[in-house]
Amino acid sequence: MSKSAIMAPKFNLQQIRRRSLASFRTNRSTDTSSNDEPSSSSQELSSVGSITPPSLADESESDPTLHIQIPTPTRPPLESNNNRFSIMESVASEHRSTKDLQDQLQHNQSLSQYTPQVTNIQDKATVYQKVLLVAGIIGQDAHPQIDGTLLVSRPDKAFPPTIWPVYGGRFKALVYLLPGPNTVCFEFQKPGSPTRHRSSIVLYMFDPKNAPPLQLAILVAKDSPYTFDQVPTNNSGEDHSLEKAVSKFRTAAYLWQSYTAEQMEKNDLGRRTFRFDEEWTNGTSHPRDCSESIMRSEARVHIVRMDMTVAEIRDLTSAQQNNNISEKNRFVGMAAAALRDYFRMAPGQKQYVAALIVDTHWDMKEKAIKGHMAFGGQVGDDLHLAMFGSHLLNYYPSTISEAVKAFRDCSPTELKIHIDEGNVAGTSWEAAAYGIGAHLREVGYLLGSPTQEKGIMAGDFITISRAFLVREAYSTRTKSKGGPVEPKDEPTWHRLDVLRYRFHPLFRNTTDKIPYPDGTVHGWVVGKDKLLITASSGLLCAEIFTEGDEFCSTWVEYPRDGQMIRRTTLIEPELRERLPESKRRSKMTVIVRSMGGEALVIDDLRQLCANSSLKLTSGPLAKLAYRSMKIGASELKDSEPQEVIFSTALASVNRILTSVTIYHGNAVDGLEFHYEDGSSQLFGKRGGTAGSDRFVMDIRNAEVIVGFAVRAGSWIDAIQIITSTSRRSNIYGKMDGGSLHTLLVPNGFKLCGVSGSCADWLDSFSLLITR
Repeated sequence: MSKSAIMAPKFNLQQIRRRSLASFRTNRSTDTSSNDEPSSSSQELSSVGSITPPSLADESESDPTLHIQIPTPTRPPLESNNNRFSIMESVASEHRSTKDLQDQLQHNQSLSQYTPQVTNIQDKATVYQKVLLVAGIIGQDAHPQIDGTLLVSRPDKAFPPTIWPVYGGRFKALVYLLPGPNTVCFEFQKPGSPTRHRSSIVLYMFDPKNAPPLQLAILVAKDSPYTFDQVPTNNSGEDHSLEKAVSKFRTAAYLWQSYTAEQMEKNDLGRRTFRFDEEWTNGTSHPRDCSESIMRSEARVHIVRMDMTVAEIRDLTSAQQNNNISEKNRFVGMAAAALRDYFRMAPGQKQYVAALIVDTHWDMKEKAIKGHMAFGGQVGDDLHLAMFGSHLLNYYPSTISEAVKAFRDCSPTELKIHIDEGNVAGTSWEAAAYGIGAHLREVGYLLGSPTQEKGIMAGDFITISRAFLVREAYSTRTKSKGGPVEPKDEPTWHRLDVLRYRFHPLFRNTTDKIPYPDGTVHGWVVGKDKLLITASSGLLCAEIFTEGDEFCSTWVEYPRDGQMIRRTTLIEPELRERLPESKRRSKMTVIVRSMGGEALVIDDLRQLCANSSLKLTSGPLAKLAYRSMKIGASELKDSEPQEVIFSTALASVNRILTSVTIYHGNAVDGLEFHYEDGSSQLFGKRGGTAGSDRFVMDIRNAEVIVGFAVRAGSWIDAIQIITSTSRRSNIYGKMDGGSLHTLLVPNGFKLCGVSGSCADWLDSFSLLITR
C-alpha cells in the first residue's frame, strides 16, 4: 500500500467554515409575504416554534378573521459534515444566533410598521405569577385603522399557542409562564393578508415560596349534587360538573392575580401579587389541555365539605338579603369551622382562603339568589376569608384563552341583579365581570382593605373585564354600544390599597427581608401640636380624616424602596394645610400605618397633644414630661388611672433605681420600682397567681430602663424590661397573650415614669418621657 493511500484526506478549512455557517445561518426577518419566500425565512419561523398548529382553526370559530391561512414554512435539510471542527463551528454559530435573537428582532422591528410591541413590561423582566397580562401596540404607535389578530406562542411548545384580537393597533393578552426563563413570541396578521409581523421577549418567572398562599376552596353541602347552577341562557347546555367549577374558579383566580400584579406595577410598587398553592393535575388553562388530558402544575382548588345540607345553606344565606346579622354570622362561623377542620389549623397558624359556595341557586320564580354569601374579612385571629356564591359561575371563562370571548359575549341572561348602577348581569359578559370582580372585592376585604371612595373596593369591580380588553361590547347596564377601552377607563385598586399590599405577607417576594416581628406603631407627644410617630417595622402612610368623612381622600406617604422611615413627626398645622379649605377647622382623625401591617388611630390630634403633657418641676422654666399613647383598652370594671413619676427624674431627689418587681399571673398586676435607699414606688397592684419576680439593674454600668416589650389586647397580658445595655428581662405574664408592642424611648428623650390604669390587673400602659 502506498504512503498516499493511508494518509488522511485533505480539506479546505475555509470551505468547511463556509459550509458550516451556511448550515445554521438564519435570516431573521419580521415579515414573510408569501409561500415563495426564501428558505432562510422559513428556517427562522420553524426555529422559534411559531408555526400555527392545525387545531387552531377549530379554536377560532367565533372570529372570522382567525380563519386566515398562515403559510407553513419548510426547513431545508442541514448539510452534514463529520469533521469535528466543522461541528464545533456550527454549534458556536447556533449559540451566537440564539444569543442574538432579541437584538436581531429588535433591529428588525424598526423595519416593519406592524411589528408587535409589548409596552407594559420590559424584555428580561422578572415576574412572580403563572399568568401574566401583557399589553402592547402594533408598530411604533397605535393606529386606529389597524385591526387583526395576535398569535402568542412559545418556541419550546410548553404551552399551546393562543389567539388574541387587535383593535385600533392595540392588544392585550394573557401569557402562561413556567418557572425560569420563558421566550414568548408574538405574531400579528391583518385580515386578508398572508404577511406576518413578529417580535419576541424573554421573561423570567419565580414562585415566591416564602410567602403564604391565597388558598382556593370550593364549599359543598354534605348532600350536594356536585354541580353548579344551570341558569337558562344560550350557554345552558355546557358542562356544570364540579370539575368544570374548579376550572372556572381557577381561571377567575388567575385573572385576579394577573390584574393585581399589573396594578402594583402601575403604582410603581413592583409586579407583586398573591400566590396560590399548586398541584400536579389535569391542566385547565387551555382547551387543548382538557381535550388531550395534559397534566400541569396548576393552582390547587380544595373541595371542602360543610356540615350542612343544601337546604340549610340556602336558608341561612337568605339572611344576607334580609339583613339578619346573627344568621349571617352563623353561616360564616360554620364555613370557617369547616375550613379550619379541613386545613387542620394549629393554634397560632393563619390561613388566607378565597372560597366559592357551589350550591348557590338563582330562583327564577322569586327572582332571588339562594345559597349566596358575600363576605370578606377576618374570622377570629387565624382565618382570613373571602366568600362568594357560584350563581354567576356559568358565565366565567373556563380557560385563560377564553377570557376575551367570555368578556365580549353579549348573549342575554334572565338574571336581574340590580345595584345602584343598574342591572349588572343583563348579558353574559356583564354577569362574568360582576361575579369575578365582586369576589375580588371580597379578597380585598380579606387583605385588610376597607370600602374606598373609588377603585375595586368601591364599585369599579363591575368593569373588571376592561383590564383584559381593548374593545368593550354592548352593555345592558349603561345602554352603551361599547367601543375602545382607554387606559383611563380601566378599573383600579385604590392607591391606599396597593400601598397596604406592598408589605402584606401574601405579596412577599424571595428578595424581601424577613419582616420585623413587631408591626405596631406608637405615638409620643413631644410638643403642644407635635406627635412623634415610631414604628420598628417602618412607616407606610398616614391617612387623614375630618369629621363626617366616610372615605380617606387625603394621606401622606413615606419613602420606600430602601429608604425605610422608622420615625416621623406629625405637626397638626401642617396636616391641616393638606385638607381642603372647607375642612381645615374640623376635628381631625389620623390613622398611621406601618409596613408591618398594624395601625395607630389618633381620634383627635389636637386634643391628644393638649392633654398629654405634665410638669415635672415648678417655676417659669418648668421641665415638661409627655405621655405616650396608651396600650390597652382601660375598660375593666372599676378601672382607675395610675401614674408614677420616677424619683430619679426629680431634680430635688438623688436616687438610683436598683431593681423592679413584677407582679403577674396570666396578666400583669403591677410593677414596683426599688431604689438604693430602700424606698420604692408601686404602679398597679401587688398580687398575681404566679407571685412576683424581680429584675435587678446593673448599677455598676449605669444601666437604666429605656423601654418595655408589652403583650396587650384589652389589658396588659405580659411585659418585658429593656435596658440601656441591650439587656432584656424575662417575659412576665401570659407569653402568648395579646399582640406585641415594643415601646422604646425615642432618641433625644429619656424615661421618667409610667402611666396607665388598673382594675384587678393593669388594663392600660404608657410611658412618661422628657427631654
